[in-house]
Amino acid sequence: MKRNIYIAVSLLSAMLASCGNGNSFSVSGIIEGGSDSVKMVVEQSSNGRWLIIDSVSTKGEGEFAVEIPAPANPDIYRLRYGNAMVYFPIDSLEHICINTGVKDFATGFTLSGSGDAVSMMNIDKRAIEINALQGEKRVEAISAWKKELVDTILANSSGILSYYIINKYIGSEPLFNPLDENDLRVIGAVANGYYTFKPNDPRTAYLVNVLRNGRIYHNPNAVAASDTLQVSETSLLDITLQDNDGVEQSLAKLAKEGKVILLSFTVYTAEFSPAYNALLADIYKNNKSRGLEIYQLSFDADEFQWRQSAVNLPWITVYDPAGTRSGNLSKYNVTQMPLTYIIDRNGEIVERVSDPTQLSKAIARYL
Repeated sequence: MKRNIYIAVSLLSAMLASCGNGNSFSVSGIIEGGSDSVKMVVEQSSNGRWLIIDSVSTKGEGEFAVEIPAPANPDIYRLRYGNAMVYFPIDSLEHICINTGVKDFATGFTLSGSGDAVSMMNIDKRAIEINALQGEKRVEAISAWKKELVDTILANSSGILSYYIINKYIGSEPLFNPLDENDLRVIGAVANGYYTFKPNDPRTAYLVNVLRNGRIYHNPNAVAASDTLQVSETSLLDITLQDNDGVEQSLAKLAKEGKVILLSFTVYTAEFSPAYNALLADIYKNNKSRGLEIYQLSFDADEFQWRQSAVNLPWITVYDPAGTRSGNLSKYNVTQMPLTYIIDRNGEIVERVSDPTQLSKAIARYL
């Protein structure tokens, strides 16, 4: 224990000494069981996507340290080891300390370095506890916790912690779901906070889109014709997301290949998914040789489950990590799923099909 404390203090001193340029933050700590050079990556949040910005390996008794350029705005980062992640906030030039273990990386961690870091740790640990509950106990625990979190949000609606809370999941379920009117009001409080106090923050436009998209879902007729979310069904808006192999797939680029495209919006873990994908598989098998391609977006909360399904599908499958908060839903005025658009060989959206049983008849008109 004394040795670990000494190592941590030494790392902190060395890291602070190396921060003389005043334009970086540092992360260090000890990974128990990490004496065999455990390799990790540091990732930065980008409104639902995660971008790798650096890597770091443990040394000696499991200690590690890394220095990262400071963000222009407060942001959320995570230290990832395989599929296990520890999330932490950065306001400007903090030093964040993460102590955890190889075997319980995402559950046995401790965070220190800032008040928001400790709060985020408590949120994540509470989420883990609630996720272990079942049935009525789980429902009651989530409901009670959300009431507590609303107080946290209202205390600082434009804070990075509030942003993190409304994007938090309990297992595969969003803690605050924009498809729930009460939850949408809480999301709206954060969106309004960012819009008022942080208009230039990259998260502001994203939050406004989430709020507008939620309002469309609950009351499609309430949106004015001039609203930017009213998408013309003859206009193709690009979507570029990663497929199951990590390759970026651009819808606009695909549309230039002269194929007829089924643009599919779905959720693989939904009850309708097996039947819907079986129908698509039949259409794809019968028409691929005639120039048909499918570009399918899935909005699953659990990326691992998405990958398990996507690997077995023969068409282009991409994952939108923003889930039901994605701006891609608002781009295409998606108010229900599954939903399919047909894009003709000229790259124009020619038909919107909300009833999957009508897809075969509809696609035949353009092949």
